[in-house]
Amino acid sequence: MINRRRFKLSESLKQRLLEEAQNLRHEAKMLAYGPIRDEVLKKARQTEIAAHMEDWLSSPGLRPPRKYDTPGPD
Repeated sequence: MINRRRFKLSESLKQRLLEEAQNLRHEAKMLAYGPIRDEVLKKARQTEIAAHMEDWLSSPGLRPPRKYDTPGPD
């Protein structure tokens, strides 16, 4: 059996995603206008969206539907 290396993450997923987006935007500033820069900016936007989705998915307001939530016939 293979042993996996385990480690504790010091930052939350949201924080790591936002830092990655910031790094990508910084990298894009150093690139010339063109398709490569556009791809880097696109990746930065996707990373920011992922951070916001992580917020939404972990929010306490998001709950699964109850089994008998819909009104039945009277």
